[in-house]
Amino acid sequence: MADTRTPLARARGLGAARGGVHHWWMQRLTAIAIVPLTVWFVAGLVSLSGAPWAAVVAWLGQPVRAALAVAFLALTFHHGQLGMQVLIEDYVHHEGWKLGSLIAIKLLAALLALLAILAVLRMALSGGAPT
Repeated sequence: MADTRTPLARARGLGAARGGVHHWWMQRLTAIAIVPLTVWFVAGLVSLSGAPWAAVVAWLGQPVRAALAVAFLALTFHHGQLGMQVLIEDYVHHEGWKLGSLIAIKLLAALLALLAILAVLRMALSGGAPT
């Protein structure tokens, strides 16, 4: 069946990439969420400065703190990936390089977030010294 809408009607609300508003909102929401998590994380690190490893593990071993640390890491890596995506889309003009860079940034952010979260979970679930 043929689309009988005008070109303007077909394009209305889609934006240039059909997802700009969502991307913009995600950047803002992750930034807002990261602010209090960063304050909490830095305050925790300052309070633990000079403490032995066992104290750090015990501090992170509490479920709420471990969950906040995981949320902080996941949101930070996602926010960074969103920012890098905007830079690549704006400044890389060759389509092949752009696509490859976007895929690489997404995979790198996911890998690093996964490794960081696994490290936090390993610390939170272990009761001993670093291995």
